[in-house]
Amino acid sequence: MNMTDWTLEPRLREFELGDYLGAAPRWCPSCGNHTVLKCLQKLCKDLNLPPEKTVVVSGIGCSSRLPHHMGTYGFHSLHGRALPVAEGIRARRHDLSIFVVTGDGDCCAIGAGHWIHALRYNMKMTVLLLDNNIYGLTKKQTSPTTPAQTRTNTHPNGAPLEPINPLATAISVVNASFVAQCVDWLPEHLYHTLLRAQAHPGLAFVRIRQRCPHFMKGHLDAFVQDPGRLQLLTDSRGIDPGSLTQTVSTVPHDPTDFQAAMRVARQAEPIPLGLVYLNEGAVRYDEFTQRGLIMSAEEKLAVINAEFDKFAIV
Repeated sequence: MNMTDWTLEPRLREFELGDYLGAAPRWCPSCGNHTVLKCLQKLCKDLNLPPEKTVVVSGIGCSSRLPHHMGTYGFHSLHGRALPVAEGIRARRHDLSIFVVTGDGDCCAIGAGHWIHALRYNMKMTVLLLDNNIYGLTKKQTSPTTPAQTRTNTHPNGAPLEPINPLATAISVVNASFVAQCVDWLPEHLYHTLLRAQAHPGLAFVRIRQRCPHFMKGHLDAFVQDPGRLQLLTDSRGIDPGSLTQTVSTVPHDPTDFQAAMRVARQAEPIPLGLVYLNEGAVRYDEFTQRGLIMSAEEKLAVINAEFDKFAIV
């Protein structure tokens, strides 16, 4: 039973897991979305984030139903438009905890332009790319990350093109500051990845490799069944490995080394898990957008008049 005293100030309240539960999810059984949802709810509870100060923004797709299942504010936007909506919220509400949930089609196809510039703007938010390598909601069309030769409804003879690489693409964007990867079938590491991403001061981009048990049945089974096909990246600035070191091989990795990060990002196998890239000196665009919020009406008018005076004829 939820016993949270909502009459107290947010910082004085102690929240329970039930405060973050929304509508019951209706994803397919064994869908990776279930794990992401549970980890995000646990994260909010453990960090004691006020539900009324937390917002989850999504686009369109199976994964983008996630805001409906959170007991926080949510914005279920248009296809590919989650990031500009989240940026608008961040520009005016620096007090909110913002999470963006997007899929491989939503982010890397129609939303690709917004994705690139969101990485460049580096505004404070946690972006979760739920990558199941297929358009699931619209019933098995080739997505930007679908492996070549995969038979889909749009390419029944096999996808003709190699997929894009979300990690390498993200790292290559100027001013990108945090790029990590995890998988849905290792919930402890997924949770620690979200925890580290939420602590990052800029835009934290997390690619979550996940299963689609209906339209991509078995496509990640080899990695699920054989931990030897996974590799854990370790660094003091990285992600807490938890108990994963007992089953997965580890390799030291400096996430601030751009070239090393690109090599890891392009690594198809073993699948690298952890913090791939970190740029602690990246500029945050929302720090600029906040400046106008503390100006008085008189100060804003003076700035406007000064601009108009530049065109005055003397």
